[in-house]
Amino acid sequence: MNTDYNKIVKQHFLNPKNFGVIKNPDSIGEVKNPVCNDIMKVYLKIKDNKIKDIKFQTMGCGAAIASSDIACTLVKGKTLQQAMKIDKKKILQKLKGLPRIKEHCSLLGEKAIKSAISNYLDKNKL
Repeated sequence: MNTDYNKIVKQHFLNPKNFGVIKNPDSIGEVKNPVCNDIMKVYLKIKDNKIKDIKFQTMGCGAAIASSDIACTLVKGKTLQQAMKIDKKKILQKLKGLPRIKEHCSLLGEKAIKSAISNYLDKNKL
């Protein structure tokens, strides 16, 4: 089982730029990965239909944390509609790949962000 991470994955795991909590977020999304039980919680600040700020907390392996950080980077500053288009493929591309055994970790960011956006839209009837 090869779980060697490339330089980009290590960088986002060891020094995630988007890790943390937003006080009084406009929305929160939380997901649990059924494959490995990793958990991600994402916090959104939204203004004018755009993600102005995004933070995450992930309890999981290096791949899960790096994937979460990249996912947040990909949607920050985007409209809600653009952010809903995030997917595992885009996250893996930005990370320059993960070991095959760890690719499922890239779903955390996608699902948590989509959950937070859906919660926001439902709450605000948009």
